[in-house]
Amino acid sequence: MQSLSARRATVDDLVPLKAIWESMRLPPDILESRLTEFQVVERDGEVVGALGFQILRTAALLHSEGYSDFSVADAARQLFWDRIQTLASSHGVFRLWTLEDSPYWVRWGFQPADADALARLPEEWKSAEEKWFTLELKNEAVINAALSTQFAGFSASEKKSAEETQANAKFIINIITVICFVIFFLCLGLAGWLLMRRHH
Repeated sequence: MQSLSARRATVDDLVPLKAIWESMRLPPDILESRLTEFQVVERDGEVVGALGFQILRTAALLHSEGYSDFSVADAARQLFWDRIQTLASSHGVFRLWTLEDSPYWVRWGFQPADADALARLPEEWKSAEEKWFTLELKNEAVINAALSTQFAGFSASEKKSAEETQANAKFIINIITVICFVIFFLCLGLAGWLLMRRHH
C-alpha cells in the first residue's frame, strides 16, 4: 500500500522537482525561483508530485502540476486539494484559478471561466488565448456588500459618537462660561461693597 503525504516544498526538494518539471516540459529555472509556491507529495520520503499554489490578494492560482509517477496522480491530487482548501481559507482567498485541464479539477468544481469570471482575473495572470478554469470559494460580491454595510454602520456610529462628544464639550464650555460670569459679577459686587465701606 502506497504511503503518500503532502507538504510545502523546501530547497532540499529542488533535485526531484527539477526532474519532474523537465519531464513535464516546464521551465525549471523559472520555477526554481518560485519554489516557495510549491506543494509536494512524497511517497516513502520520495517526492513524486508537485503543484504550484500562488496567492495574489483574494485570488489563488494552481499551476505547474507534475508527477514522476502518474499512478499516484489521483491520490496526490486529493492531498493537494485538502491543502489548497486549508491554505485558501487561512489566506482569505475568494476564488481559485488554473490552466490545468485535468478532469479531476473539474470534478471538484472548477469550470471554464466565462466573460464575467474573467473580469475578476488578476491582471498579473492575464495572457492571450488561454483557457482558464475557475472555482468561486466565497461570493466576493456578497462579502464586499456586507463589508460596505458594516463600514457604513461603523461610520454612522462614529459620527454619532463625535456629535455627542461635541455636544458634551459645548455643554461643559457653557457651564464654565456661566460660572466665570457669576464669579466676575460676585467679584465686581464685592469690590463695590469694599469700596463703599471704605468711603464710609
